[in-house]
Amino acid sequence: MSTTHCGLRRIALTLSLIACAAMPASALAQAAKPAPAPAAVAEILPVPLNPVVPAAQRVCSAKTASGLGTRMLRDAAGAKPGASDYVLVNYIGYLAADGTVFDQNVSQAFPAGGVIKGFSEGLQLMNKGSVWRFCIPAALGYGEKAAGPIPANADLVFQVELVDFKTEAEIAAMRAEAQKQAAQPSQGADADAPAPAPAPAKPKK
Repeated sequence: MSTTHCGLRRIALTLSLIACAAMPASALAQAAKPAPAPAAVAEILPVPLNPVVPAAQRVCSAKTASGLGTRMLRDAAGAKPGASDYVLVNYIGYLAADGTVFDQNVSQAFPAGGVIKGFSEGLQLMNKGSVWRFCIPAALGYGEKAAGPIPANADLVFQVELVDFKTEAEIAAMRAEAQKQAAQPSQGADADAPAPAPAPAKPKK
């Protein structure tokens, strides 16, 4: 290294020290303070939280004669429910237009025939244990009527897992057994109590 370069380095270092000595203490403290880290904007959740399903998960690969779109996501070998059966499902419902999720639930039980046409038709295509996607046109959904967060004439998409289903007869038997179980402790506690008087017979029509 040449003496010229060394001399220039010494001069630059001397000028830097003189400049720092001339600065007020507050300026030096501010210069030494690290710049604040930028906020992780991408990690801040919006309020209210409105999950949106990507476009690729709003399409179906097949269509029934009624116009219901379907896509099997997970196959299963179980039986299929009928319209009068009670199903137990996990589901997510979202708008086909923009993917906004309007409803979701787990372990939801209801009669297969007691929901919108497209959902009911799709349930009866499913094997127990399978997962399907239904693309329901407005005509098989809520039609021209708005329903809460669902606007009028909205095409809908549902992801549905058929966890289990029971027939009406099985549901009736389960209810009867539950009532029997609930009545047993009270019957045991009142075993020594006198029997109630019979109710008067109602006049026949």
